[in-house]
Amino acid sequence: MRFLQLARAVQQLPDAPQLDANEKALLEEIVLRWYENRVMSVREAIGLTHLGSPATLHKRITRLRQKDLLKTFNQPDDKRAKYLIPTDKTMSLFGDFGKKMNTAVDSPV
Repeated sequence: MRFLQLARAVQQLPDAPQLDANEKALLEEIVLRWYENRVMSVREAIGLTHLGSPATLHKRITRLRQKDLLKTFNQPDDKRAKYLIPTDKTMSLFGDFGKKMNTAVDSPV
């Protein structure tokens, strides 16, 4: 039950963009890879078959970019591959999640 309280507290952030569960899962995968210094390419992202079909994942990437949660970049020496990186808005959102989680953990039940 404590876990459910924490999860609810984190999800109730004001000003958080509306994300469906699938968009959130994809964003989390991309941000985690970025945090591990293993930037994910668009090709790798649309290959995450446990999150949907390639076409569906491509649409989710597009929606996340439209919500200013992801941006793409190309390596100067290879213009063919596009890489996904979180925006400042995304990093702020995850930072807020962390603060909210710490507050929820420290608060009495």
